[in-house]
Amino acid sequence: MNAARTGGPLSMKFRWFRPTWAVALLLLVLNTGYAQAPQPKGAGVQGGILPRSWRPSDPYCSTKPEFQVHEYNQDFYILRESGCSDFEKPFLYLLFGREKALLLDTGSGKTDVDRVVKHITDRWSSRNNSKTIPLVVAHTHAHPDHIAGDAQMRALPNTTVVTPSVSGVQAFFGFRKWPEETVTYDLGDRVLDVIPIPGHEASSIAIYDRQTGILFTGDTLYPGRLYVDDAPAFVRSIQRLVDFTKGKVVTQALGNHVEQTRTPYMDYPIGTVYQPNEHQLELGRAHLLELSAALSEMQGKFRRMAMRDFTIWPICFARIDPDSKYWMGKSITDPIEQERRIISGGCGENVPLPW
Repeated sequence: MNAARTGGPLSMKFRWFRPTWAVALLLLVLNTGYAQAPQPKGAGVQGGILPRSWRPSDPYCSTKPEFQVHEYNQDFYILRESGCSDFEKPFLYLLFGREKALLLDTGSGKTDVDRVVKHITDRWSSRNNSKTIPLVVAHTHAHPDHIAGDAQMRALPNTTVVTPSVSGVQAFFGFRKWPEETVTYDLGDRVLDVIPIPGHEASSIAIYDRQTGILFTGDTLYPGRLYVDDAPAFVRSIQRLVDFTKGKVVTQALGNHVEQTRTPYMDYPIGTVYQPNEHQLELGRAHLLELSAALSEMQGKFRRMAMRDFTIWPICFARIDPDSKYWMGKSITDPIEQERRIISGGCGENVPLPW
């Protein structure tokens, strides 16, 4: 007590502490203005459950490949393709509104995606005492491992398949200023925001589901190798997502693949079918900010960079399409070899990188 009265060390300590405490309190008050939700009570979105891990594909592929179907909640289903039908093992997403349903992507390889999706939509319609709900099929982007089931889906009744191209996406969703504009699409009491994010592929889009707070990021952000085909466009797209999500509730970001292991900075080799120790599917807005910061630090000089949960991977996208600028030729038909050449930049002789 004497030290406090006489201006001793204790008094000095409290003189230092009071303003620091006041500044901390002020920062806390100011930061609440940037909070995404006022209370930790679910943020006002419809909740759901994600599996702790996804069922590994049969390592010997001795059984018939099947989709793993997971019910996040009664109005949202996640389909994961077996690695025995394609080593990419893409995820597909099926969302239900009051008036229509939306399927994001149709998978890769030879699958029975039409039968699986119809079974889910018929069961949903029966449970909701309604006729078969109209289905819209859109795509996160136009690469072959996400559009292979389009023909099957077009054969289903009451189904509309969006053409997987920039012009097709623009026309269906009503974009007037691609890629700077964000538009909305209503499934009936379920509004989706559609955000153009070219860079991985020209027609790439992200979709934000206001009902669940989930951001679907396709091949632009997921736990694995983020292949960058058009670097300047990719940087602008990531910034567009950062700006869009600012102040919004983002419960998780769901991409199209899992290539990362649970070991930080470690991915599975190309062509891996059996992934018993794979990273969780879901990422968050923090990963988006991490990606944005890493791209900014590169200052236009793009290079491969491994982060804890994903890798930035500039490529020369050697498409199979002979009209492509980066066509690798007819002789390369093995999908694993195609993938290896893509990520190594081996797109033919004297072909410059696209950035």
